[in-house]
Amino acid sequence: MGMRVTKNQIKLVRSLAQRKERNATGLFVAEGDKLVPDLFSSFSCRLLLATAGFLQEHPGLNADEVAEATHSEIERASLLNTPQQVIAVFRIPKVEFNRNDFVGHLTLALDRVQDPGNLGTIVRIADWFGVKCIVCSNDTVDVYNPKTVQATMGALARVRVCYTNLTDFFKGMPEGYPVYGTFLEGDNIYKTELPQEAVVVMGNEGNGISAEVEKWVNRKLFIPSFPPGQPTSESLNVAVATAVTCAEFRRRTY
Repeated sequence: MGMRVTKNQIKLVRSLAQRKERNATGLFVAEGDKLVPDLFSSFSCRLLLATAGFLQEHPGLNADEVAEATHSEIERASLLNTPQQVIAVFRIPKVEFNRNDFVGHLTLALDRVQDPGNLGTIVRIADWFGVKCIVCSNDTVDVYNPKTVQATMGALARVRVCYTNLTDFFKGMPEGYPVYGTFLEGDNIYKTELPQEAVVVMGNEGNGISAEVEKWVNRKLFIPSFPPGQPTSESLNVAVATAVTCAEFRRRTY
């Protein structure tokens, strides 16, 4: 069994709700009986706080520090409304990104996505549809935000997420490389030929793709509502639109 949990350990977990603390320490928090073990395959664990029962059921989880905690201690440390039996503090990996990661594959580029839940869901969608790499603008929400980590449901272990200036990213791409974006006007996604080598840009929840990123989009798509011409919602949620778009790209291979 591990040591007893300390006040400083609880304080560390609580502090990592703040992006500046995550940046300063290079650490992030994950919670949950299924999520935490999933992430051990891909991330190095600095601290594991768990109930005696959880530690007995998962003897093989290696962490720098393991602390046995009661349910009420887990509740004190937790960033969730309904805490489970385990909280882990993992190290944020250095994600080096090069052209070979995306050329020849389907890649997502996110332009200023702001909602942590949307980003986490998009990572999960990418995992489902075999998209291994997501490139985010520097002003996209932090993928290590606790709400985002929870929403990935473990997909964070299998999808590489990196942050960069999207203009620089597109400048470095091979000339004429297919860059798709979803807009309210463009080619009907259901009637368009879609390659499996492409970058698909998804935009901000309220404003869509920014003017500076739109310049690099050389193929515009739209997801038509049904039936055509009938009054409907203004737009789809960005994560839902990502799911529809990825599904449509992958459908062409079946």
